[in-house]
Amino acid sequence: MVALSNFLEAIRGFIELGGDVLWAIMAVLLVMWTLIIERFWYFYRVLPSRRRAVVAEWREREDNRSWYAGRIKEEMVSRLAVEMKANVRTIQTLIAICPLLGLLGTVTGMVAVFDVMAFFGTGNARAMASGVSQATVPTMAGMVAALSGVYFGSYLERKADVEAEALEDLLRYE
Repeated sequence: MVALSNFLEAIRGFIELGGDVLWAIMAVLLVMWTLIIERFWYFYRVLPSRRRAVVAEWREREDNRSWYAGRIKEEMVSRLAVEMKANVRTIQTLIAICPLLGLLGTVTGMVAVFDVMAFFGTGNARAMASGVSQATVPTMAGMVAALSGVYFGSYLERKADVEAEALEDLLRYE
């Protein structure tokens, strides 16, 4: 319990160091990782049963060689492909938003530095250092948040494409 308390205190200190923009980065990061985990859940827990259902539906058809059967096959693959790609664009958008929020933090931190300079001049380095840290910490946090999701966003998009092609191969003409 003490370790959790220390961890939460460290997070609070980090957010105070970087300013209010870190709350927005943390919220975006939380939503992004929730969606990433949901997609992994879908691919490894839900998709296998959905794939079996689609293959069974296709094999129950009497006509699977005609032009109409080909269109039905395309529709079945397309329907499942849409399910597989759900939230992937949202994840990629959230990944792109993270560095922009970091840039917003940089701008607000620099505004704080300029406010200190306007009030005290350049003689109060300690007050200016607070604004500089408020300018650099969100930039770093936004970049780290984006980098943490880049691989998984690309992986999920690639996985959806590969799974759609594999499903199309499973629904071959018999």
